[in-house]
Amino acid sequence: MALIIVESPTKARTFNRILDPKKYFVFATMGHIRDLPSNKIAIDYEKQFKPDYVIIKNKEKIVDQLKKLAEQNQEIILATDPDREGESIAYHVAFLLGKIKEDWPEFKITDENLKRIVFHEITGSALKEALDSPSTLRLNLVKGQQSRRILDRVVGYELSPLLWKKTGKNWLSAGRVQTVALRIIVEREKEVKNFKIEDYFQIYGDFDNIKAKLVSKDAVPYEQKTTLTLFSGNYTFTNTSLNKDNVESTKNDSQGDKYKVVNVEEEVQKRYPPPPFTTSLLQQDAFYKFGFSSKMTMSLAQGLYERGLITYHRTDSFNLSSSFVFKAKDYIAANFGAEYALEKPRGFRTKSKMAQEAHEAIRPTKLITNLKAGEKVTVNHRKLYSLIFNRAVACQMKEAEIKMIKINIEGEKKYLFLSELEQVLFDGFFKLLNPKFAEANRSTPNIKSGQIIILKALESEALQTKPPPRFNEASLIRILEEKGIGRPSTYAPIISLIQIKNYVEKDGRYFVPTALGTTICDYLSSSFPKLFDLDFTASMEDDLDKIASDEKNYITVLNDFYKPFKEILEESKKDTTMIEIENKVEGICPQDGGNLITRFSRFGKFLACANYPKCKYTKSILKIVKGKICPKDGGEIVVRYSKKKRKFYGCSNYPKCDFSAWKLADIK
Repeated sequence: MALIIVESPTKARTFNRILDPKKYFVFATMGHIRDLPSNKIAIDYEKQFKPDYVIIKNKEKIVDQLKKLAEQNQEIILATDPDREGESIAYHVAFLLGKIKEDWPEFKITDENLKRIVFHEITGSALKEALDSPSTLRLNLVKGQQSRRILDRVVGYELSPLLWKKTGKNWLSAGRVQTVALRIIVEREKEVKNFKIEDYFQIYGDFDNIKAKLVSKDAVPYEQKTTLTLFSGNYTFTNTSLNKDNVESTKNDSQGDKYKVVNVEEEVQKRYPPPPFTTSLLQQDAFYKFGFSSKMTMSLAQGLYERGLITYHRTDSFNLSSSFVFKAKDYIAANFGAEYALEKPRGFRTKSKMAQEAHEAIRPTKLITNLKAGEKVTVNHRKLYSLIFNRAVACQMKEAEIKMIKINIEGEKKYLFLSELEQVLFDGFFKLLNPKFAEANRSTPNIKSGQIIILKALESEALQTKPPPRFNEASLIRILEEKGIGRPSTYAPIISLIQIKNYVEKDGRYFVPTALGTTICDYLSSSFPKLFDLDFTASMEDDLDKIASDEKNYITVLNDFYKPFKEILEESKKDTTMIEIENKVEGICPQDGGNLITRFSRFGKFLACANYPKCKYTKSILKIVKGKICPKDGGEIVVRYSKKKRKFYGCSNYPKCDFSAWKLADIK
């Protein structure tokens, strides 16, 4: 028998369902089995950044079992995920089995019989193809992954103690990409607070059930556009010269005017479907449609992939396999009609500079809409699968045809109103992705140029200029990708970490930096301006990609980074000034009458007396869940977190009442 090594039990079960159990034995490592220890930096600068990897705690039995199985099977096949993390797991397995000789900074495969198979979907045909044409470990990908691991360890373990010393909080952390993501949120908050909000008005007219907006008078437009230069890119907002002083007089003057349709502009446009999902696009769409966090989306996608239902979910590519697009064509013709199917497959050009290992977009492995009960998937798995399925199929459907109609209505006093309408002539891909839009825009009013039209009513709408929007999970992922910061596998852990560290919190769906997060970010970005600059971080990501593609030497990249970083770090250590975190006053201490202020610990934000240590009064800050009552004592339901930072729901009267639930749905 051949020993096949994968990462997870779910993946192993899928393999066992597909492969002949008499020929193959599948073993799961349960994720990474070797890593840098957490109690020291474990990087030897004197030996060209040599990492000191150790077997992860509680993985010793798995390693022992793996070694015994390797002795019993002559053929060993590494079948971990196709990206850098997967290659790294395969490398550490091979090292522990004695199949690799490490002479840092180089490594050499010592067993030519060691096989590595790469596939992007867990199906019978994909596994057969991979097993028929095995390859070897891609050591350049391993070097790319280890370079990232070393860089992140160096920044985190060198800067974090500096923060501890300057704040007296030994649980704070800094990160090469983490701090840049935090900085984007912090800078946006400053831009929001500095934005000058102004009042303005829009005027709308009802012309025989056609709603039109007042756009100009005597050919002078009311609308004004202003563009601001922001930290993360430009922001354009619109207002009008209509204000509280002139809006009523404008309404009164235009109310009694006589109007006619001076022009009807019609243009038929083709609207093309969006591309299939990449990792970041999937995370964004799942957030907007279902409210899924990036972490949750990746977990669900991992489950779907390991069950053989979708292709690999960490990808920057828009490519789709030829076998899929031709099957999709037949599916579209059979389910929607031949007029919805393309004559030739549609391709999409990948705009991202960072497209790397994975060579296909996220798509279903089979064109089935209803997942079987035997797949052991949850409601949320089904939601995400449907999202992936519809997007992959829709991108191979005919484009829609939309008639864009602009109706210009002008009065004798030269007030000009504009109505913009859309008419769907052929729904194309909307048939699958947005049938409601197509149905709602089937017809438009029959209006012709020169036609006299009656103004039935006027209404004004009071508005305010809007500051740049705060970032939510989807928009933060989008800006990280646009700026080339991080990679598909890093978005979810980055976003989770800055919340766990209490650097940011959520106001509804949007991120707001805490006083702690703002203070730490401002200190790091001022003391290490180059390190936490967007362009520099993006260039480092490019260098890591070039290491993986064998275009750059990884020791050279590490040296080029570390030497200037070390110099700035040593200078910063000489500055003994403490970092003061602004503490917001939230009330009066019931014990000594002092101010109650917000403080931060490794367990979260809480209230404490400003007279500490004389007064040691503290109080937890609890987020109340509206509409839920404790079934035990009628108290309020609040959000709590376990020691492992897992969110659950409990009674506000704890410890008197010990009611708890993992899901809100469990609380009636």
